Amino acid sequence: MIGNESDNPRHIPRAHIYPGTPKLARTFSMSKALPKSSSTRGTSDSASAGPQSGTSDQQISTQRFGGRRAVGAATGRDQRIIRFKCALHNTILDVLRSRGWQETKEDDWDFFWCDVGWIRESFDHFYMEEHVRICHFRNHYELTRKNYMVKNLKRYKKMIEREYGKHEATRLDFFPATFELPSEYHIFVEEFKRNPGSTWIMKPVAKSQGKGIFLFRKLKDITDWSKIGFVHRDTDDKSEKDVPETYVVSRYIENPCLIGGRKFDIRVYVLVNSYIPLKAWLYRSGFARFSNTRFSLDTITDSFIHLTNVAIQKTAPDYDPEKGCKWSLQQLRTYLTAEYGYMETITLFRLLDDIIIKSLQSVQKVMINDKHCFELYGFDVMIDSNLKPWLIEVNASPSLTASSTSDYHLKVGLLHDVLNVVDMENRLSGSEKRVGGFDLIWNDGPVAAPDAIWESGQLPVYPTNTFLGCYNDRDIQLKQLYRSLEKAD
Repeated sequence: MIGNESDNPRHIPRAHIYPGTPKLARTFSMSKALPKSSSTRGTSDSASAGPQSGTSDQQISTQRFGGRRAVGAATGRDQRIIRFKCALHNTILDVLRSRGWQETKEDDWDFFWCDVGWIRESFDHFYMEEHVRICHFRNHYELTRKNYMVKNLKRYKKMIEREYGKHEATRLDFFPATFELPSEYHIFVEEFKRNPGSTWIMKPVAKSQGKGIFLFRKLKDITDWSKIGFVHRDTDDKSEKDVPETYVVSRYIENPCLIGGRKFDIRVYVLVNSYIPLKAWLYRSGFARFSNTRFSLDTITDSFIHLTNVAIQKTAPDYDPEKGCKWSLQQLRTYLTAEYGYMETITLFRLLDDIIIKSLQSVQKVMINDKHCFELYGFDVMIDSNLKPWLIEVNASPSLTASSTSDYHLKVGLLHDVLNVVDMENRLSGSEKRVGGFDLIWNDGPVAAPDAIWESGQLPVYPTNTFLGCYNDRDIQLKQLYRSLEKAD
């Protein structure tokens, strides 16, 4: 496993890394959802579903997080049970039920793990009380819809160039040349002709799991997207062809980093519980997804070579469901360190942190901030043969369906820690820099590593409080955290 030690990063000016936000992190007091209750701690009544990630998860979820306890008893308020509603039937439902909260099918919930369809159709018409929480921001699509993500990144890059110069703007060169079709078809053609023989990849803007994706090298393969100038949606002539579905077309990364001859990308989990000020948490664990077939550019039609989506790879004839096609980020970091060197790997993970922060900053001014909302993002990043990371997309609804026992354990821990940070039980002080597997990396500015880390001589891997791919001792940390909070009470 990779430790938390690193080279001394203090020489890197924070204002230089993150233009426009030079100030250090400030203590941020979270809004309190419900009053504290000290008289009912230790209640043990839980119901968990699916494989368990160890007794500690269940003990923490029932004893440390309240079980079916009444909230507000210690303050003399009316007792309240946390009611939840869940639109999904996978790992998140298992986790919510295991915490001892009360499930409801009605609209009297305190916490709702909804789908994006509910946000689109009902959010604007639904009154939410002060304490309730919901798992999406109103316009989450500004970062998670492929065409909007690129639009916002391009706009942010122009702003950085205008205010800080071209050199600083090059720090946003972490996404491939991308165009929206059919609206930017002619601009794309000009770029295509400047790079003859290059491979491009087409993706529908609003689909996931590899659906609708294909590669091409000839313009004739995308002629359907060249007709936008001749189509009128408001015409009464039913013979007119409909406007084709909106896609994005991007330069294909033709030199991916390979392990065992196979292409991979990595999934990183980021939790945002405020955009004004921006407050972001980075999960220590994640995974790398591998293709099932050795990489080659000789054919561009084989999805088992070029797409790493598990939904695609598990349909391969020789797919082994026991082995799967994933590595943990800890495994990946260990391999990269051994193969490419310690400093090269440190630099790679610093760049990953930069991608996350700059992506969030690119939508900070357009995102509708709401104290009721939080978002668990799944960042998908590709690494090329030069160890340069490329942002592929950001998911607002990262898959919570487990593909193996180890994947289930990862997602159970992840989701428990999401709920721990959201803190419906109102147990946190608001000044925490770590909760379980989540490290606070941005709080209206970069967050420095805890003093204890510096004093022990274990330097953080980045000027911010980030330990992506490092050892995730979440069970131990949670016990220590809640023990210290109980003593403080």
